[in-house]
Amino acid sequence: MKILITLILWSILLLLCWPLAILVLIIAPLFWLLLIPFRILALIVDAILALIKTLLLLPSRILGYKPGYNC
Repeated sequence: MKILITLILWSILLLLCWPLAILVLIIAPLFWLLLIPFRILALIVDAILALIKTLLLLPSRILGYKPGYNC
C-alpha cells in the first residue's frame, strides 16, 4: 500500500514538474544509502538496551516473575 501511494504521488509530481520528479528519482536512492549507517547504529543501540534490560530483570525472572501476568 505504501509503494502504491508513493507511486501515485510521484506520478502527480511527474505531471506537475517533471524535472523535479526525475531529480527525486536520482536523489532518493542516494539518500537511502546515506541512511544505512544510522539504521545499523539504531539496531546496535536497540540490541544493547535489550541486553541491559535482560540483565537487570534476570534476578526477578529467576525468582519466578512472569512478565504480562497480573496478580
